[in-house]
Amino acid sequence: MIPYGKQNINEADIQAVMDVLQSDFITQGPAIERFENIVADYCGSQYAVAVSSATAALHIACLAAGLGPGDRLWTSPITFVASANCGLYCGATVDFVDIDPQTYNLSIPALEAKLKDAKTNGTLPKVVIPVHLAGQSCDMAAIRRLADDYGFTVIEDASHAIGGSYQAHKVGSCRFSDMTVFSFHPVKIVTTGEGGMVLTNNPQCYEQLALLRSHGITRNPAQMENEPPGPWYYEQIALGFNYRMTDMQAALGASQMQRIDAFVQRRHELAKRYNQKLAHLPVALPWQHPDTHSAFHLYSIRLQTDKIRLSHRQVFETLRQAGIGVNLHYIPVHTQPYYRQLGFQEGDFPQAEAYYRTAISLPLFYDLTETQQDSVVESLEAILSDG
Repeated sequence: MIPYGKQNINEADIQAVMDVLQSDFITQGPAIERFENIVADYCGSQYAVAVSSATAALHIACLAAGLGPGDRLWTSPITFVASANCGLYCGATVDFVDIDPQTYNLSIPALEAKLKDAKTNGTLPKVVIPVHLAGQSCDMAAIRRLADDYGFTVIEDASHAIGGSYQAHKVGSCRFSDMTVFSFHPVKIVTTGEGGMVLTNNPQCYEQLALLRSHGITRNPAQMENEPPGPWYYEQIALGFNYRMTDMQAALGASQMQRIDAFVQRRHELAKRYNQKLAHLPVALPWQHPDTHSAFHLYSIRLQTDKIRLSHRQVFETLRQAGIGVNLHYIPVHTQPYYRQLGFQEGDFPQAEAYYRTAISLPLFYDLTETQQDSVVESLEAILSDG
């Protein structure tokens, strides 16, 4: 089976983890700060806080933004459920904005129209989370303009997009947002096994994020209510969580970051090759906005189902049977049973639902060989020709 995604681990990565295992710290040590600094420097942000997962990163980012009961969070319905769940964790109400039919990211016209209605109704969001699907940035300048007009906090869910750029600025620079979240899951571009990170240029946000990551505990006398009676002293000044990353994970991430540009370049080469080889088939290929340089975490096609005999499901299952590990990113969040219980229903976000009915993610990862890619193309070609 050719998987849709796969990590690349080399000897330098292994040695980096071994070095930590043989050191004095395997967690909460110097490797974490080093990893944070590497990512912040690469992206051009002031601060970075490494955590145990991107879900944890989204959660504490929302808390640092002051999201709580009575507030509203909006995000895209085409994303993993964590992009919405983070609002519910904070006691907020969650809603969605339909996607753009070309980029599959959050639609700017839909967002603007929804904001106008919400202002009239007194239901404006406190937080908006644009999701950079497949590694391509949303139109962040437009979102920033709307954030300034309507007064919401912008948290970029860039779980797919480390190594990508928008208007020649690296995703994660927070030039157009308050915070940016990355994921380091094994199928992502850079991995720490499990892990995530929040980047920001706001020192107050940074202090809150660092505090919330580790039980709300501080050892900084400047943050304490009482005079420390000794060097052992600490205070819990907020209700935080155990969302810490280990030094072993951080060491792996720091090593992986040395190859990030090569990872992204290879994905672009493979995406270009897909574009050339699939151009004659009845599928819509990923469209790239000229302001963006995608990290190409995913290569998602859309079947032109009116031009083929087989159904979406039949094409998907036949590819799997041929040893092609295709996937689908994502089931619209508002159609999940839990969110249906909150009042959402099919038909609420038609562009997202139309995307779901036709999308398939093809294998794309650094070590994908041209021979393997040819097998993917040949299998898809044969299936669609028969159909």
